[in-house]
Amino acid sequence: MFPILTQALAYLSRVCGFETVDSFPPGHAHARTHWSGAHFDIASDLKPDQIERALCEKIANTPLIFANIANPTPAMQRVLLDLIGTRMRHSGGQPVDLVSLLVNAYRSPYTQEALPGLRAAIEDSGGDARSVLAFLSEMPAAFDVIDASVRQRGLKLVGR
Repeated sequence: MFPILTQALAYLSRVCGFETVDSFPPGHAHARTHWSGAHFDIASDLKPDQIERALCEKIANTPLIFANIANPTPAMQRVLLDLIGTRMRHSGGQPVDLVSLLVNAYRSPYTQEALPGLRAAIEDSGGDARSVLAFLSEMPAAFDVIDASVRQRGLKLVGR
């Protein structure tokens, strides 16, 4: 009787959102994506798109938290890419720390590409953050990753 009661309470706890999750549900398109429960408080009653939005908001507010996500979704990567572009436009610096987070995420073969050619650029450069920045600055404006004016601020293009 006690195991049945324990299972029922565990089920109710999950359904009511009293527990936190650290990955998308099995069978979801991003089921390999998981995060540190210590850094993210994601209620278990959220739908996958709500989970992804919550994670993206946390990345936008605290970019370095991206390091605690394994196999980040393309949407999560785009948030980080947007932060990279914003930092480059506003401070004129090279956000190597944020690019390094992206490079580390691509060490896993299960990380889906957020931009065409990003994985190849990371692998071809050996994970060099400055080379990846150069790749991002060359992206067409349609991807709106990093403003073309970045190139005018002295970012040297590797291999050119």
